[in-house]
Amino acid sequence: MTKPLQTRIRAWMSSPVRTVKPLDTAAHARRVLEDNRINQLAVVEEDRLVGIVTDRDLRDAFPSVIDVLRSETRSGRRTFTQPEEVPVEMVMAANPQTLGPEDDLGAAARLLRRERIGALPIVENHRLVGILTRSDLLDALLLALEKASGREERA
Repeated sequence: MTKPLQTRIRAWMSSPVRTVKPLDTAAHARRVLEDNRINQLAVVEEDRLVGIVTDRDLRDAFPSVIDVLRSETRSGRRTFTQPEEVPVEMVMAANPQTLGPEDDLGAAARLLRRERIGALPIVENHRLVGILTRSDLLDALLLALEKASGREERA
C-alpha cells in the first residue's frame, strides 16, 4: 500500500535555515549564498525574521566589473559602494511573505507564483522554523507525478 503524498509544508521545507543578520555585510551574505549553493537567505534579528535577501538582490545592488570600468572611463572617478561597506538591511526585502509549517503546499505554490518569488520563510510562533523553495515544491510535484504514474521509487 502506498503512503499518501504529504501536502503540509513541514514535510517539504528545509530546516535549519541559513541566515544572516541585518548588519552583516552584503559581501558576507553573497559568500554564504555561494558557499551553500542557495539563492535566498533569511535575515533574522534575535531569532525573529525581519527580511529575506536573494542572490538577485545582491547582484542588483552592485554594478558588474564591466559597469564599473565604463563609469570610471566616462567620469574619471569611482562612484559606487563596495559590498563590504553595505549592510544586508540596505538590500533585503523587509517583512517578507510567510506561511506556517502546517499550511498546505498548494497555498505555498499559489503564493510563490502570484508574488513571483523563489522562497517562503516558514514561521511558527513568531520564530523562523524553515524555508520552502521552488525546488522543494518541484520535489513534491515530481513525487506526486511518480505516484500517479505508478513509478515511484520503493524504499
